Amino acid sequence: MNTETLTRGDADLAMLQDLLNRQRQDYHSDPVPDYEQRIRDLKTLARMIREHQEDMVQAISDDYGNRSRIESLFCEIYVVLDGIKDTIKNLKKWMKPQRRHVSLTSYPTSRNRVIPQPLGVVGVIVPWNFPANLTFAPLTSIFAAGNRAMVKMSENSSRLAALLARISGDYFPPEKLAFVPDTGGVGPLFSSLKFDHLIFTGSSSTGRAVMRSAAENLTPVTLELGGKSPAIVAPDYPLDTAAERILFWKLLNAGQICTTVDYLFLPEHSVEPFVEKAKQLVQKRYPDLQSEDYTSVIDDRSYRRLWDTLDDAIAKGATAIDLSGGQGSRDDRLRKFPPHLLLNVTDEMEVMQREIFGPLLPVKTYSDRQQVLEYVNRGPRPLSIYPFTNDKALTDFYIERMISGGVTVNNCVLHVAQHDIPFGGVGDSGMGHYHGYEGFITFSKLRPVFYQGPLDPIKLLMPPYGKTAKKILDVMIRMTK
Repeated sequence: MNTETLTRGDADLAMLQDLLNRQRQDYHSDPVPDYEQRIRDLKTLARMIREHQEDMVQAISDDYGNRSRIESLFCEIYVVLDGIKDTIKNLKKWMKPQRRHVSLTSYPTSRNRVIPQPLGVVGVIVPWNFPANLTFAPLTSIFAAGNRAMVKMSENSSRLAALLARISGDYFPPEKLAFVPDTGGVGPLFSSLKFDHLIFTGSSSTGRAVMRSAAENLTPVTLELGGKSPAIVAPDYPLDTAAERILFWKLLNAGQICTTVDYLFLPEHSVEPFVEKAKQLVQKRYPDLQSEDYTSVIDDRSYRRLWDTLDDAIAKGATAIDLSGGQGSRDDRLRKFPPHLLLNVTDEMEVMQREIFGPLLPVKTYSDRQQVLEYVNRGPRPLSIYPFTNDKALTDFYIERMISGGVTVNNCVLHVAQHDIPFGGVGDSGMGHYHGYEGFITFSKLRPVFYQGPLDPIKLLMPPYGKTAKKILDVMIRMTK
């Protein structure tokens, strides 16, 4: 490492630490913003998005090379604004202290409360795939809980990051919200700061590094990672409906979604009709892959990785089916990767060993549900599972015996968009939850407070210990039966 790199790193760390100190000082000056202030912050956040909606959509598209405007409006703008609306509706209820039962030793005039209070300063590390959503959805929960926030965005989201850094000061002082530029190498420095909480969304490998850095400061983390999320189509479920839904979500954002279908289980007799339906759907929905409706792969490295993954699968015996019908010639400048099904896949193929993050869909066949269960449970716990069946017993079988971060039944991904249920992974797919009430709780300290009443029964147990204390304890222990 040369002197220039050391100097730049030291300067970056000093800048980050100064920003954190300013936010922490602001927190100490007003540690518990009242309900009205939090509502103002949430409404300001929504106003910031609404007033720069088109700028954000364009910046995201520029970062991608081409990002479908409809996909950005649906997945980035609408979902976040609807989440803010839901939070505003429920915040007063969430903020109310909770009354809790008082144990026998403290009767009769004492009381318990659990008071949700802000943690302080929260760090947010945002990936490139849904950069607005995964910035503003955590911020909604962070501000609802009364905190300050520092946000570090991906190098691949440079245009959106520059936009948000430029406009955020018009809505929030840097002591409340600050966007940290990342021109390379800032990520490890950011995760090494002594935040009161750190939320990271991204790959499992980077998540491990973030967690190691946070551990040095005992900073609690929420990790939203990825993994290989399966869809399982049961014999009883209409194949056309399953294909319509699975292909929509698989090709949304060109497959660059942590919760998308990573591989598909089909009954053995359903493969051929599924393939034919998939071809019809893709060619109808995307008659021209070079159009603005079909999103580009984020960068050249990811684009080359997908071609290498496809070539690896073919070389090891997979049958590759180009669902676009081989539209036109390959144009690497646009990075529009044609959607493919992969049949006859094996675990030796790279496509089955890591999260795909692109429009490749491996297909595995099965003859009974136990095969599916054993295969999924042999691997790391996925972020999601997607059973397609009208058989309630079969649905319960998969939900009860196959642990994942979340589940959508008879569709894909939609559990993530529900405001009144938590979103989060488990095991290799992450830890912790946010969204809605669970997000408010994640970024709050649930402060237990015991209020001693005028009468103190513990006085009867104070030394010197004698027969009275023994009799009282004998009675108390018998009452636990």
